[in-house]
Amino acid sequence: MKFSTRLNSFKTKKEIFFKDYDNKSLTVLDYISRMATVKGLTHVELNYPEHFVGTTVQEIQDALNKTHLKVSGIALRFKDHYDFGEFANPNETIRQKAINETMEAVQLCNDLGGDVTTIWLANDGFDYPFQLDYEKAVDKVVDALKQITQRYPDSKISFEYKPYQPRAFSLVGDIATTLLVIEEVASPNLGVTLDFCHMLMRKENPAYSLALAARKNRLMGFHLNDGYNDNDDGLMLGTVHLLQTLEFIYYAKKYNYDGLIYFDTFPIREDPVKECEQNIKMYKVLDAFLEHYGLDKVEEIIQKEDALQAQQLLMCLIKDQVDNLATSIV
Repeated sequence: MKFSTRLNSFKTKKEIFFKDYDNKSLTVLDYISRMATVKGLTHVELNYPEHFVGTTVQEIQDALNKTHLKVSGIALRFKDHYDFGEFANPNETIRQKAINETMEAVQLCNDLGGDVTTIWLANDGFDYPFQLDYEKAVDKVVDALKQITQRYPDSKISFEYKPYQPRAFSLVGDIATTLLVIEEVASPNLGVTLDFCHMLMRKENPAYSLALAARKNRLMGFHLNDGYNDNDDGLMLGTVHLLQTLEFIYYAKKYNYDGLIYFDTFPIREDPVKECEQNIKMYKVLDAFLEHYGLDKVEEIIQKEDALQAQQLLMCLIKDQVDNLATSIV
């Protein structure tokens, strides 16, 4: 399995986890070195342009080679001039700047050997009725994605949707609208990245969204975490929605997903190394349970459409772990 996570998760608790760096400013290279201590982590994801300010591509590549980590991909993080939108910005100069930055990110992803460039449009949306020409705005997003995907036809480019935050409403904020936009762009190298918390915020069932993306052959990645539905909490995997997490992993296996398993969590008060290791362990435990229980048996339960039968999965998961605990104690 290939596991990846976000670099910014490792910026927390500097005073505890970076004692040797008290008298200097920490760099992206320092954080990569810290990430390399995570047992089981194989890849890191970088943000553009954030993580490339004051650091060269060669320096990052050297740090990766030294730590034996790889880049999973590049994620766009639009800042500064984009309060009124990125691809749908009414100012054509700013809009073009967002498009250009995305193309730069794709090129960087290619240069560093990354797999996917992920686009999240934080500010393309609206806050008030009558504030936006919806059709015109969607047309702008479709046009921008066409420019980018056609400029890099051999590169995987993925759209990550979020229903709101920081805008009250995102322009493209759910699985259905995302797949609609992807269909209109009509580029075979454009897909969707599913964020578990984002789907919960939209009141989507994550496994269903995955199935829809896979149905259209557009699943390019997913960000795993957990939360309490209304906010992008970024909690550890399986801590709130355990059974839905298990179902999500089952459907990833059913559709033969072989991409990176990426954790998008926010360990503000936790040791980020141990927190990431816990996410990896949890994923492996749930994956192993499905294999041990039998994917064919899970499918039989689904086909029966019986909620009581489905509940047996949770019961078996609990019993399986209790039995393992008893064995380890003995």
